[in-house]
Amino acid sequence: MFFMEQLIGKVTHYFDKAMVIVIKLEKPISVGSTIKIKRGEEEFEQKVESMQIDHKNVEKAKKEDEIAIKVDQPTKEGAEVYKIE
Repeated sequence: MFFMEQLIGKVTHYFDKAMVIVIKLEKPISVGSTIKIKRGEEEFEQKVESMQIDHKNVEKAKKEDEIAIKVDQPTKEGAEVYKIE
């Protein structure tokens, strides 16, 4: 099966103790989407279980929003975030 990957933004902050990333969005995303986080040779996929804007839970986010998502694995600022369809 072939999946489309669409760049939706980049990680602007990574909080290692909380395992949370902040993404500046270039494209919309919603809870339930599957994302791939890539930085160099490192990459992993996960489902967006929840996301926040300004510490409030949201179901959907649009272009230009800055969202916070809890991640399953450590990553770094500058990583690219793709939505998998």
